[in-house]
Amino acid sequence: MSNLLSEMEKFSAAEEFFNFLGVDYEPQVVHVNRLHILKRFQQYLDRDPVAQGLSEADERVAYKKLLEMAYADFVKSNASTEKVFKVFQDADGVQTVSVKKLKQTLDERRA
Repeated sequence: MSNLLSEMEKFSAAEEFFNFLGVDYEPQVVHVNRLHILKRFQQYLDRDPVAQGLSEADERVAYKKLLEMAYADFVKSNASTEKVFKVFQDADGVQTVSVKKLKQTLDERRA
């Protein structure tokens, strides 16, 4: 494991990734979308892993590019449109329950 990756594994806040990699960001965008941005960053890393054996400078550039892409997704869009998490993927996060099913459940609980 590279030194950069080892260092990033210690981070607990999205801002730490942005500051460490030198990515400019609007605090409000990160505040609202932090988990979504980091999840998208991980998706980009899974899809296009950073090559092993790069110099630390080249490796930093590669991670920076992927974080910038993840961040840009949420500057121009939003969480429900990007559908990073399963709750947004399942019927746009909307689940319906019929009144009949609710009544049946209530009757079952009373019994």
